[in-house]
Amino acid sequence: MIKAVIFDLDNTLVDFMAMKRQAITAAIDSMIDAGLKLSRDEVQTRIDAIYDERGIEFQNVFDQLLYDIFQKVDYKILSAGIIAYRRAREAALVPYPHVNLTLVSLVKRGLKLAVISDAPSREAWLRLCYLNLHHMFDHVITFDDTGERKPSPVPFLKALELLQVQPHEAIMVGDWAERDMVGAAQVGITTVFARYGDTFGTVDTNARYDINDVSELLDIVEQENTRA
Repeated sequence: MIKAVIFDLDNTLVDFMAMKRQAITAAIDSMIDAGLKLSRDEVQTRIDAIYDERGIEFQNVFDQLLYDIFQKVDYKILSAGIIAYRRAREAALVPYPHVNLTLVSLVKRGLKLAVISDAPSREAWLRLCYLNLHHMFDHVITFDDTGERKPSPVPFLKALELLQVQPHEAIMVGDWAERDMVGAAQVGITTVFARYGDTFGTVDTNARYDINDVSELLDIVEQENTRA
């Protein structure tokens, strides 16, 4: 009997990469307008290199960019970039279709809900609160809570502990086969691959189920519980 559903956050509940691309593009244009004497392509290349080195959640990317160029931070250019980024992020940060409907339906069925994210706690909660999804989840487990990133079993075991369910009573929904699906499967959680959020062109997901819309999860829960 399925009693809990665990979700990845980025590219499962929200199209994080699309939001990031739009926000960075807006920031680059604004910094150039504010006096940054580089081409758009060169600024994008430098930002990509910083994210490759520091991680996609690195919060001081524009400070680092300007320091690398000028050996100091030009606060006029920095402020223009930050404001443009925030405005574009807010416009682009939306849940995937049917996310709200699916979460409400799961809660009405009495299932417990959790999020496992490799994002820092602050950023995960900011995204959930901005989307007004924070009240849907019983627990949110991030890298800050465990010190381990997926596919380590530690975040998944922590989620099971907090939700007070056994592995066979939980489903994991995520977009990253090598992290979400592998991590969940190794502790015995039923796996559902969010193909609609896949940015890698994954062919073999090794998940028990693949879905093209998050609402398909409702039928999977019913099917699993009927089988049980």
